[in-house]
Amino acid sequence: MLNDQDLIVPDWPAPANVRALQTTRAGGISKSPYDSLNLGMHVGDAPLDVAANRQRLNRYVPTEPVWLNQVHGITVVDAGIASCAPDADAAFARTRRTVCAVMTADCLPVLICDKAGTIVAAVHAGWRSLLDDVIEKTVVEMGKHGSDLLAWLGPAIGPDAFEVGDEVRRAFIAKDARAEQAFKRAPAGKWLGDIFQLGRQRLANVGVTETYGGGLCTYHDAGRFFSFRRDQATGRMASLIWLE
Repeated sequence: MLNDQDLIVPDWPAPANVRALQTTRAGGISKSPYDSLNLGMHVGDAPLDVAANRQRLNRYVPTEPVWLNQVHGITVVDAGIASCAPDADAAFARTRRTVCAVMTADCLPVLICDKAGTIVAAVHAGWRSLLDDVIEKTVVEMGKHGSDLLAWLGPAIGPDAFEVGDEVRRAFIAKDARAEQAFKRAPAGKWLGDIFQLGRQRLANVGVTETYGGGLCTYHDAGRFFSFRRDQATGRMASLIWLE
């Protein structure tokens, strides 16, 4: 049974009518290696088990979340009018009770709201999407100044586990010289990247400086989180946000 202690409530100064939740791997019925609250239909888990897990989650949200078919791109959709499972990696909503959701298992989930409580967004920021400006595009689609927004960074692969090649580091630095600060040397010519720092830099590029969360490592906390980099075959967690 999914209980309150299986969920993370973001600690951020969002308006009272903005609600947000982060699932963990606990509280579901999926079998290993998807144990137990896998919410992803696309990872090889039994569809009936995933459906049952989503039904358990539905006790905590006002309506069925708008699930995206995430493709590591930069498409942003209006969840209030989106078709079923659109190909997109971010969604926003201005309508009450429309639940924006992204699924992750190492990638960076970013939840955004405005200080007036009139719009919310959820972003799936894997390194490719992050590099290609999915955060910046989401803020543009929200139609708000960055100074009017708050952001929360959910669980993602931590800076001691996110090993990348030199080409990834070079690509980020070519986009933003400050990205050099987010990488440190690793063995065998590799680099360790801090995806939380990269996310904060990208948010700051569009004026979003009030950023919360970050630091929960999916790779090292196998008891609470799914991690594709650690396990390959694994489930997906959800980051959800809506207006009451």
